[in-house]
Amino acid sequence: MENLVNAAVRVDFYHLTRDPVEKLVPMLASKSLDVGKRILLLASDADSRATLSKALWSDDPASFLAHDVAGSERQADQPILISDRCDPANGAPYGILSDGYWRDDALAFERVFFLFSVEQIDQARTAWRDLTANPDVTPRYWKQDGGRWVEGP
Repeated sequence: MENLVNAAVRVDFYHLTRDPVEKLVPMLASKSLDVGKRILLLASDADSRATLSKALWSDDPASFLAHDVAGSERQADQPILISDRCDPANGAPYGILSDGYWRDDALAFERVFFLFSVEQIDQARTAWRDLTANPDVTPRYWKQDGGRWVEGP
């Protein structure tokens, strides 16, 4: 992945106040795949990656979201690749930062979904301030309103 920032990178901040990350990730992944975009799903620890993998398989009993982990033999073929590094071996233009930790390498994606919990609000605010100061980034904030996600101020 190049270290250059794409023009007009969109970063969607998702503030998790009600549902856990494993509930939101399948929805974001499904919507991204629906518009023909591959995804690199980032999680810093192995337990989180395993939980997210299970959520992608079992979120909708009528279907599953095909995926694999970075380093696998067929990683380049995967519509969703789960990793601990910002290295989209599957050519993903979209990244999901599921662990609440901002990575500047994510600015090489076309679009980034940055998921953070209430406990990670300080890190998210720092990332928001830094990214809003960058003219090549379009940040957007999403919050939970009942069972839906709405764009906030």
